[in-house]
Amino acid sequence: MSLAQKGSELAFGEFGLKAVSRGILSEKQIEAARRAISFFTRKGGKIWIRVFPDKPITKKPAGMGMGSGKGEVVGFVIPVSAGRIIFEVSGIPLGEAKKALDRAADKLPLKTRFVSKNL
Repeated sequence: MSLAQKGSELAFGEFGLKAVSRGILSEKQIEAARRAISFFTRKGGKIWIRVFPDKPITKKPAGMGMGSGKGEVVGFVIPVSAGRIIFEVSGIPLGEAKKALDRAADKLPLKTRFVSKNL
């Protein structure tokens, strides 16, 4: 299993959510996790999303035969390797940040862990 070299350290915030396993994140999963974090920060903290879904996923319509080109783009994803920081937060207390990032981790299909600059 390869560990992420780029984006594996906290760069902006005090606390972060780090991927422990590899996988694929869709745009909808990232947005659901972002909403979970912002619910807990209540506009008191700052949130950084360190991943961006820029890989298109295509799909052909049902009933279409083989050949006849590539299907339409149905969404965007990002492949995430282990060790990559997904979210960062700052400006909120440790307990609140841990609770917010744990709630966000529940929305993601990856195993993650809470990381901090101070710990």
